[in-house]
Amino acid sequence: MSNLQQRVISAIVMAAVTLAFTWLGGLPFRLFSAAIAALIFYEWMRMSRPGNGATLGFLPEALILVFIGALIAGLPALWLLPLIAALTAIVTVAARLRGAAQWEPSGLAYASLSGLSLSYLRDDSHSGLIAILFLFAVVWATDIAAYFVGRAVGGPKLAPSISPGKTQSGALGGAVGGVVAGLLLAIVAGAGNLVTLGLVALALSIVSQIGDLFESWVKRRHGCKDSSNLIPGHGGVMDRVDGLVAAAFALYVIGWVLTGTADHPVMGLFPN
Repeated sequence: MSNLQQRVISAIVMAAVTLAFTWLGGLPFRLFSAAIAALIFYEWMRMSRPGNGATLGFLPEALILVFIGALIAGLPALWLLPLIAALTAIVTVAARLRGAAQWEPSGLAYASLSGLSLSYLRDDSHSGLIAILFLFAVVWATDIAAYFVGRAVGGPKLAPSISPGKTQSGALGGAVGGVVAGLLLAIVAGAGNLVTLGLVALALSIVSQIGDLFESWVKRRHGCKDSSNLIPGHGGVMDRVDGLVAAAFALYVIGWVLTGTADHPVMGLFPN
């Protein structure tokens, strides 16, 4: 089987599984979000943990399990956010006492916020379903448009020292594609605030591309081509969700600011 065939089959399976859990919402989607957080944490540690340097043993693993248990239990977001801060602080202090680098607390915070954002965006409501589908539409369209526009137009590189393959034309094309896809999803869903959602889609598209560059920087910093080899033809989970989780966190914060609620941050943005 060729690499392209592996990529296509893996992509179809991943999309089907993701959309199935998205449709179910509630506890199944919290389990799905917790699994993503766990896999992000595993891959981050796999890349960044030194083979012969100072480490924290299994402390970070024990603390990420505390967060995952709290997330699955459905604790309010205003309890989970301080919990994430406290767990990250514990690992940060431990790293300083052991003379270790700060990659382990960073990985704990990154994985936890990714899981929390996805879970509380979806929630168990119709507006949460539309919000997640809006997020998927923007991020996936951004990736696809950036790839094809970048290949067709070329031009100056976006960030050659981090990701040599990305171009400025691809980034612009990705942003346009993300906004168009987000607005189409909003129109189909019957949303009325299209100007606001268009601006939100643009912000999410930009943030998703920054998230992609951030993960590329982390991999380059640690001399890794892929975050792992868990997904045939695609590399690791982080390689596939880097832009998605960054955009999810951005949408979570935007929704929280606009609606004033951390547990149902998209209620006012999308139709119920």
